Amino acid sequence: MTSAADAVDALRSARATVATAESLTGGLVCATLVGVAGASDVVLGGIVAYAPTAKTDLLGVAEGLIAERGTVDADVAAAMASGARDRFGATYGLATTGVAGPDPSEGKPVGTVHVAVAGPGGVETRRLELSGDRDTIRSETVAALLSWLVARLGEESRSDRG
Repeated sequence: MTSAADAVDALRSARATVATAESLTGGLVCATLVGVAGASDVVLGGIVAYAPTAKTDLLGVAEGLIAERGTVDADVAAAMASGARDRFGATYGLATTGVAGPDPSEGKPVGTVHVAVAGPGGVETRRLELSGDRDTIRSETVAALLSWLVARLGEESRSDRG
């Protein structure tokens, strides 16, 4: 399992920076990263955009996209990640949105999560289907997103060399 220290080390090795845009996790991704000594070398900041208007006003997510699809959507996660990357001038933007429970939201079951990574290689999203209580879903989202970031940093550094 990838730790926050692994993510910070990978970012440092890649000479990359990161910013977060969080809904479902409410700042937990950024807090987890900055819990690592020396994270200030690579973490530029984060935006907790829990309300739909925060997603549009602070991150530039299109109002029409949210009106059409809701906030629990892969394209919304992608726009959030891109918004964080752009607003902070970071190499990578990370985003989380989904349903932590205890009840379904927007017609989506508890545990439906969309995460996104925006970086030099473009924007990618992943859908996670998690189970457990709110804390478990939120912590598993953070773990999955940081593992994916480390993997992507490795892939992009290999492609830069080869």
